[in-house]
Amino acid sequence: MAVAQPANEASAVKRRSLRPRDAATLIVLDRSASPPRVLIGKRHAAHAFMPGKFVFPGGRVEPEDGRMAAIGDLHPDVAEKLNARVRRPSARFARAIALAALRETFEETGLVIGVAGYAPLKQPPAGAWARFAATEVSPALDGIDLIARAITPPGRARRFDARFLMVDAGLIAKRVEGVVHPDAELVDLAWVPLDEARDLDLPQITRLALDDLSEALARGLEKSRPRPFYRELRGKRLREEL
Repeated sequence: MAVAQPANEASAVKRRSLRPRDAATLIVLDRSASPPRVLIGKRHAAHAFMPGKFVFPGGRVEPEDGRMAAIGDLHPDVAEKLNARVRRPSARFARAIALAALRETFEETGLVIGVAGYAPLKQPPAGAWARFAATEVSPALDGIDLIARAITPPGRARRFDARFLMVDAGLIAKRVEGVVHPDAELVDLAWVPLDEARDLDLPQITRLALDDLSEALARGLEKSRPRPFYRELRGKRLREEL
């Protein structure tokens, strides 16, 4: 006879078995300043996930990200790292990760990252991508780099397989006003010097990504460099390389 699990125990088992969702985060880096600055936002205090924390814009990869047209291609080394150690590697998968980062940044900050002046994109997916296309900016992939990858440890209520991407602030083509406000997902947005950003109330993985960014900058952002991969295996937290 099967014995029913207590509700709290069943919930814990479900959390442990929760498969991480593919996600993308974008670090927008302004190297025209000295020291370099990163764009960082403060999450709404009422959010269930990381309330009040300072984060880079980002979120889950959606099906429409794989259908959006873009200018240019990911650097081959960046695409290779995005496809490393995934279940179904493909050029489409790597593009979808990068495009998700651009879309989430647009939705959360109003920043339109890409190239203006090209012919309007034909039949963009409905929703956020249609609004992006209405700005007459085409998303561009060739300026995107991968800084790190991290999988949320088992047992959390939400789990993500997140890629921390980076793009230069020079690729900001436009900005839609009124996206960041007291009732939005991000209630504040600021350019913060890289060495000062660590003093903010950050999630631990965001702090690690800042360290990885500093290391990558010191190495000249060489595209063939290994990328950190953070995950937990049998209770042990690992920092591996892709």
